[in-house]
Amino acid sequence: MVYEIEDTNAVSSLFGQWEETLIWSCLQKIMGKIYADDPDNPTAAMAVIGDFIFFAGNPATGLVSYKPKGHPRDFMIMIPQNGRWQTTITKFYAERAKLITRYATKKEPDVFDLKQLKRAVHSLPKGYSISMIDETLFQMCRKNAWSADLVAQFPGYEDYRKLGIGAVICNKNRIVSGASSYSRYRDGIEIQIDTKEKYRRKGLAYICGAKLILECLKRNLYPSWDAQNKASIGLAEKLGYHYSHAYTAVEIQDF
Repeated sequence: MVYEIEDTNAVSSLFGQWEETLIWSCLQKIMGKIYADDPDNPTAAMAVIGDFIFFAGNPATGLVSYKPKGHPRDFMIMIPQNGRWQTTITKFYAERAKLITRYATKKEPDVFDLKQLKRAVHSLPKGYSISMIDETLFQMCRKNAWSADLVAQFPGYEDYRKLGIGAVICNKNRIVSGASSYSRYRDGIEIQIDTKEKYRRKGLAYICGAKLILECLKRNLYPSWDAQNKASIGLAEKLGYHYSHAYTAVEIQDF
């Protein structure tokens, strides 16, 4: 059996000192959900938020195979706490499982060069404008497949207004790049950055990222960055983050 956990204190020790803000969002009951193998004395747990599942404790096939009700997509990124969880995941999903490498950054609140970030924002090319995401821009983000993840974890604008924060660059009244909160935890956000394919390699993601980091710091929020690939970690380092470590994740198709 798999149980949704209301008292997340019951499972927090299973996740230990795992420095993933998506897990913190779930444990703090701000976004996402926690599931476990037992409601009272759990030995295995998973934190589910957006397209991510983090597994902790003793490996359990029952959790690995469980699809939360209402999950909208047939794709999921599973993060194993250790090699035993990884083996359990890949054994169950077989050819549907693809091992990938992701890259974590160090969480250093005072590391950013504010002057550099401000220069980046002021380097916006002519013909482009940058704005914080309001209700109109929120709805525009939702309408395009490439930009949907900028706001996808928020059911509506009111939720985004309360918990989210983001910036987008527009060209000819159309969004072409954006940096926003994929998720929110008590003391910060997890950053999501996307640029429309036609507009990539113009420095727009760098400018959006700089704008979002500055706005987060104004609000005493930490802008956490977890990189999907080497290009993403390169952009993070350009913005002032420091590389921490690589880790293995498992992409699941037909989840």
